Amino acid sequence: MQDKKRSRIAARWLFARNFIRHPYMLGSLIPSSRFLVNQVLDPIDWERARVIVEYGPGVGTFTGEIVKRMNRDARLVAIETNRDFVRFLQTSIQDPRFYIELGSAADVQQVLRRLGLPAADYIISGIPLGSMPESLREAIVQNSRTALGPRGEMLVYQFTSRVLPVLRRTFRQVRRRVELRNVPPAQLFLCADKVA
Repeated sequence: MQDKKRSRIAARWLFARNFIRHPYMLGSLIPSSRFLVNQVLDPIDWERARVIVEYGPGVGTFTGEIVKRMNRDARLVAIETNRDFVRFLQTSIQDPRFYIELGSAADVQQVLRRLGLPAADYIISGIPLGSMPESLREAIVQNSRTALGPRGEMLVYQFTSRVLPVLRRTFRQVRRRVELRNVPPAQLFLCADKVA
């Protein structure tokens, strides 16, 4: 119990330290609330989800919950640009179904190919797409759509709606939700090419 508490404190300290260094990369001073985690993960059909990709796992607030919920034969690929977070997750999540990659979300297709994995069933993104240069935002969203299987979905949570235009241009279907029980309140966009 003491180890878990120490681990949570270390995760919060690492997150806060990196927010101060790179505020535009994180978007928030504190990790996501359990309410946001539950709302983002709620649309996932865990029975059919075999390949899940997470962009910007940070200290693993979503990652740990995904690993708990996913099937034994599922795989989770986390793509992170921050070396501190990559090192933290390499030691804190010891699960053979979990892969952590240092790199850009724009390279999702190459990452899946390199790992020998098929198209993703779900991509979960909390990276601050709205504060990125437009060309990078476009590349990440377009490449994500290409990396998804025919029934795949991209679940995007953000603190602004600046990403909405590119999501609507890229996906046939974009549904929107809000989670107020988070600091700051978050918007969730459920993106798919299938017809509802």
